[in-house]
Amino acid sequence: MNGSGVDRPAIPYRFEPTATAAGITAQHSGLADGEETGITVTVAGRLMLRRDQGKLAFGDLQDSTGRIQLFAMQKSTTDFEGFTSLHLGDWIGVTGEVIRTRRGELSVRVDSWVRLAEARRSFPDKWHGITDVDVRYRQRYVDLWVSDGAREAFVARSRIFSATRRWLEDRGFLEVETPVFHPIPGGALARPFTTHHNALDLELYLRIAPELYLKRLTVGGFERVFEIARVFRNEGISPRHNPEFTMLELYQAYADYFDIMSLVEELVAHLAMDLHGTTMLSYDGRELDLSVPWRRATMLELLEEHGGIVVDLDTDMDVLIGLCTERGIAVEDHYGPGKLILELYEKLAEPELWGPVFVTDYPREVSPLSRDHRDNPGWVERFEGIVAGRELCNAFTELIDPDEQRARFEAQEAGKAAGDDEAMAVDEDYLRALEYGLPPTGGLGIGMDRLVMLLTGTTTIRDVILFPTLRPEQ
Repeated sequence: MNGSGVDRPAIPYRFEPTATAAGITAQHSGLADGEETGITVTVAGRLMLRRDQGKLAFGDLQDSTGRIQLFAMQKSTTDFEGFTSLHLGDWIGVTGEVIRTRRGELSVRVDSWVRLAEARRSFPDKWHGITDVDVRYRQRYVDLWVSDGAREAFVARSRIFSATRRWLEDRGFLEVETPVFHPIPGGALARPFTTHHNALDLELYLRIAPELYLKRLTVGGFERVFEIARVFRNEGISPRHNPEFTMLELYQAYADYFDIMSLVEELVAHLAMDLHGTTMLSYDGRELDLSVPWRRATMLELLEEHGGIVVDLDTDMDVLIGLCTERGIAVEDHYGPGKLILELYEKLAEPELWGPVFVTDYPREVSPLSRDHRDNPGWVERFEGIVAGRELCNAFTELIDPDEQRARFEAQEAGKAAGDDEAMAVDEDYLRALEYGLPPTGGLGIGMDRLVMLLTGTTTIRDVILFPTLRPEQ
């Protein structure tokens, strides 16, 4: 008797299956109707369907590999009545012979069984899954059982992460871990989450990017380094944004942004081939070709192409402000010409880029960690990879001059004082690291959640994050 006063058989402390649903299917697919194998197996999983027919009962057992039918008979199944009173969703272990029924269903004939966990809450209809989207995300532990697409997306996510690591390691990259708590938020233009360390009486920030620590490691002699990092940005929630997400950041010594473009397109094409066997995918109902090479085009070229606007950094500020205002773009007092051009591009051009395309050459004003363009003053060697109208990655030839980096940090700090709450602060330790010498380096950040969305055909980030951030449950 348990604590609720109801008699239930004792739940075992462990159970040892000898076979899986997928393994049984693969091994015995050639079995003829009505044939027995003489092979006894032990399987475990959830009971997802049950059909009682007098002295016979059928069930579907689902484990992590798939489903297999259970076939129970009153004359030979231990505690047949108990089997027919199991709840849908109960975890059970079953031992019996592998057979194919006369109706052609590959099955495990139930000789004995044991309940491994009771489902005290009803599972949704497996044919319809969970229709309430909010419930799907809050109760992912149920969604994974009743929605095949959900399980497949997260298996694909794991494959993508694993394949990414192998691909980078095969090219000499070393995986590392850097701090999640930062004394100074840096590495990206974003609003951080703050926390407090009691013992040190110190305000800390959850990292918005691992960039500055990874570049310290390049200073330290790690010439090819990467981290698949959980990062945190105190921003809104949307189909493309979750405050907590995963980023791949890497740094390659002796490389520039052209080298990183080649790395990105080759990596993404490799992942598409690994997952689908082709680089021709369908996304949101449209064809998408991820084969190498991807198009390269400057921000100004794309702004003219899709927005019909010809501007540059020396365009009169009143003209730029007027162009923004006419198109409903809010303008802050601290915006300079570079920021205004970026706003116009993001409004008029970026959503139209099905791509994939590398958008190159950004204004220095909005790129505090990028190296000056070798040919175009006021611009930097930075690119974003845009696929299906969305930013997939951000990369640049890294700024390696500590004096220039200090000036950029100070300009950012002035912007923060003027009201830009996403601007960076001066990081003295990072500047000290640069003074020891950072060689020519190319750097990259890829939003791994967006990459998984792209490769699984998913249009909302919540479908590729197991437990997304949600409003409090009412």
